[in-house]
Amino acid sequence: MATKILNAAMLGLTPENMSSHEHLPSALDASLLNTSIVITLCVFFALLCACIVIGHLLEENRWANESITALLLGLCAGVVVLLIKKGESSHLMKFSEDLFFLYLLPPIIFNAGFQVKKKRFFKNFTTILLFGIFGTVISFCVISLGVFWTFKKIGVRSLNIKDHLAIGAIMSATDSVCTLQVLSQDETPFLYSIVFGEALKLIGTFLYLFFTSTALGLAAGLLSAFIIKTLYFGRHSTDREFALMILMAYLPYLLAELLNLSGILTVFFCGIVMSHYTWHNVTESSRITTKHAFATISFIAETFIFLYVGMDALDIDKWRESKASAGTSAAVSSTLFALVLVGRAAFIFPLANILNCFQKIESSKIHFKQQFIIWWAGLMRGAVTIALSYNQFASSVKSSPESALMITSTIIVVLFSTIVCGSVTKPLIEAVLLRHRKPMVSDLDDNVSLEELRVLLLESGDPNNSNNNQPARRASSLRLLISHPTTTVHYFWRKFDDKFMRPVFGGRGFVPFVPSTPTGAADDSSSA
Repeated sequence: MATKILNAAMLGLTPENMSSHEHLPSALDASLLNTSIVITLCVFFALLCACIVIGHLLEENRWANESITALLLGLCAGVVVLLIKKGESSHLMKFSEDLFFLYLLPPIIFNAGFQVKKKRFFKNFTTILLFGIFGTVISFCVISLGVFWTFKKIGVRSLNIKDHLAIGAIMSATDSVCTLQVLSQDETPFLYSIVFGEALKLIGTFLYLFFTSTALGLAAGLLSAFIIKTLYFGRHSTDREFALMILMAYLPYLLAELLNLSGILTVFFCGIVMSHYTWHNVTESSRITTKHAFATISFIAETFIFLYVGMDALDIDKWRESKASAGTSAAVSSTLFALVLVGRAAFIFPLANILNCFQKIESSKIHFKQQFIIWWAGLMRGAVTIALSYNQFASSVKSSPESALMITSTIIVVLFSTIVCGSVTKPLIEAVLLRHRKPMVSDLDDNVSLEELRVLLLESGDPNNSNNNQPARRASSLRLLISHPTTTVHYFWRKFDDKFMRPVFGGRGFVPFVPSTPTGAADDSSSA
């Protein structure tokens, strides 16, 4: 009774008028004290904490990362729940497409755009589009034809042509969430930009979706930059500008979904624009806050997704509904993963070699070792694949056991590819690409140091004044001049950006007037 009185007081009721609202306490108990929801949240938050702690302890480990840790913890938690419920169900939370696509995926993709090295990404944009369009189409055709030809021999006969094409589309798309977890754009920037950019799966009505979704993302990012620059909320409250950045980062994704556009593309390019303009228009404290907030939200969402997938993998109801033997499940899953291997190889190696034919500079070519890593790193399938599989086959689970088999087989492919491919990728990169070798100039950071500029512009090159190390420095300076020409696309964009864009939308170098700052105080004293 005391609990009911407390809950009623929260809604403005008193013991005197509770008698006239006899139906409210039970409703309050149902809405505010739903034990199953509280237990579920406690379990997930405890598992998230465990993932963070274990991830910290395994930071230097070559074979493990947060995604694998979260996936294995989710599987272990699913086993425990299954044992507690005596094999009836392992569900704490059912896999929800809305939860995944509306709440978990947007912050991950936005942060990828917000943190991406823009110059490196757009430098490889032609390769990204080639792999993303033609590569995905080739992989889609290989997997669809393979499924059509092999599934009937395995004994899966009830699927129609539409289902075969859907399987090809689902399995041909690189999972961007897995790519973000495994590849590092600081250590392997070229491979990161290629594989992640390819994961933007531009299929079907590519031109319409690409240009409209990109335009919406760019417009939303520029609008946020203009509003924050013009009104400058930071002079009164940094909380307002921080809140506005978060809301305007999420709003374009919802608008894109409402207009049947690609929310992933929209929020990705919105992140790029906001990092280029909006982020520089806020106060120093808000810059630090937003940068870490976006990264933290993205990290939590990624970890939650893998926990979610791990626990949902042991949904006993789906496995029972499939009515498939262990041999059939293994055969279907193995066939799907083998087709992913073949489909990816069918476009990575040919397209990369075609691109190499048009590259005159040796360092710009995609060598075989890099091709192999791009092929391997893109084999991982994750929560995006599972969500798409649910979307295609969940509605017909009861009417067709083979539809349930497709979901369970997709889960097996996701678990195997994430754990095996994910754990091997980092050691493979170190072994094949020799990551710890001395980096080439093309792999260095885009920002040229003051020392390099001094050597390039001020050294006279007189042999009498050179020391033993001077030839090497001069050679480095020559490479620096060649690799940073003054008439590149990036050069013209910077000129256009400085002259037309930044005066309107702000960006790097924007210093707003704040009365409490030393600049503001100096201005006040000078005007007095």
